[in-house]
Amino acid sequence: MNDGLRKAKMIELKNLSKTFLKDGKKIEVLRDLNLKIARGESLAIVGVSGAGKSTLIHILGTLDHPTDGALYINDLNVFEWDEKTMARFRNATIGFVFQFNNLLPEFDALENTMMPALISGMSAKQASFRATELLEELGLGHRIKHKPGELSGGEQQRVAIARALIMEPEILLADEPTGNLDTDTGKKIEDVLINLNVTRKITLVVVTHNKLLAERMSRIIGLRDGKIYNYE
Repeated sequence: MNDGLRKAKMIELKNLSKTFLKDGKKIEVLRDLNLKIARGESLAIVGVSGAGKSTLIHILGTLDHPTDGALYINDLNVFEWDEKTMARFRNATIGFVFQFNNLLPEFDALENTMMPALISGMSAKQASFRATELLEELGLGHRIKHKPGELSGGEQQRVAIARALIMEPEILLADEPTGNLDTDTGKKIEDVLINLNVTRKITLVVVTHNKLLAERMSRIIGLRDGKIYNYE
């Protein structure tokens, strides 16, 4: 993959829409969105349940396709690529953290963290070294051999963050990353995400109902009826 695919300088939505069919009727989830996200920016997306926030972040991560319009990353129209190219780009460039951490219960923290690197073709030795470094950085060096069921909710989410970072992504997308956590644990996860944005200059996009987390981002936008509005 060339450097242009690895360096996401800008995310831009152009006239992007997403429509679902239900019982023969069209449901417009996203309608003609235009949005620019600068490299290194932190952006919160807020709105009521069902406003299309998760759909939007899945499209930003190329996990879902728009019905109309385009997504540009580093001036490249990513949905013009075939699925194989898009999957390689996604693995190398975008990290994901979800409300439900999606850790594999049969694997320990180290193995879960290594997974994207192994999928990319990295050697097990190199992947293990990089995963261990990340887990230690996130305060989990003493828990690397523990399986998800043996970890607290906050520890599981930090493993998920380590997994999201192992390919050194330019973009980190987080969908309700503190939604299943108590207030104190959620604050610690907030601190981790903010620190990653500041120290690593990762472009951070967070979908959240958490007003305090949203207000720690450099910018907030809202979604209502499938359209972007200015949050106040």
